[in-house]
Amino acid sequence: MTALNILSGGAAQGLVAGIAPQFKAQAGLDIVGEFGAVGAMADKLRAGTNADVIILTAAIVARLAEEKWVVPDSIADIGLVETAVAVRAGDSLVTVNDAAALRDALLAADAIFVPDIKASTAGIHVAKVLQQLGIAGEVAARLRIFPNGAAAMRQLAETDAIRPIGCTQSTEIISTKGVILSGSLPQGCDLSTMYTAAVTSRAALGKQARNLIDLLIGTDQRAIRARAGFIDAGK
Repeated sequence: MTALNILSGGAAQGLVAGIAPQFKAQAGLDIVGEFGAVGAMADKLRAGTNADVIILTAAIVARLAEEKWVVPDSIADIGLVETAVAVRAGDSLVTVNDAAALRDALLAADAIFVPDIKASTAGIHVAKVLQQLGIAGEVAARLRIFPNGAAAMRQLAETDAIRPIGCTQSTEIISTKGVILSGSLPQGCDLSTMYTAAVTSRAALGKQARNLIDLLIGTDQRAIRARAGFIDAGK
C-alpha cells in the first residue's frame, strides 16, 4: 500500500496538508481520503468506506467509539477550532465584536456563504445563530449553502456578489486562497469545537495510523497547528 486513508471534517484539511510531507518522510506513505461535513464523513465510515484514520468532532468520535467503529485507546484530541466570519480578499473587514455587529454585518451582505446547515458543525451553528439574531427568514434567500466549509470559501473567493460574507470554521478560512479571516463569532454567538482523531476498527494500516495521530498532536507540531487555526486543548 502506498497511502493512508482518512475521513475527516473539513476543518482539519489544512492541518493534514501541513503534516503530510513529514508523514511521507517518516512512513513512506501519502495521505488520501475525503474531507467534508463531519456528519457526512461519519456516515461514510458507517457505510463501509475504507479509512485508517478519522478526524471529526469529539462528540462524533465518542459516538463512533460506542458503536465500535474506532479503537478507543487511539482517540486523541487535536485542538479547538473556532467558527468565524470571512470576507473576500480585497474587501473591507467586517466588525463582529458583539451580536449586534454580527447581525448588522449579515444583514448588509447580499450573499452569505456557509457549509451544509444540516450536516456540518459550522453550518448547523450558523443556522442557530441566524435564528438567535432573529434574521433567519430575512436572509434565507441570500444563503449560499455548500457541502462543506472549504467549498463555501472557494465560492466566496470567486463570487461576483457586491457585499458577500462567509461563515465557517476558522481553519477552512485560513486554508482557502482568496478569502480572509475577519473575526471569530462574538460571545453569545461563538462556537469552539474540539476536533479529535482516532484509528478506525477496520484500519488496514493501524500502526501507521497511530503514527499520523502522534504527529498531529505532537508538541513539536504546535506551530503547524496554530498556523492552521487550531487552538491547543487546555490553552
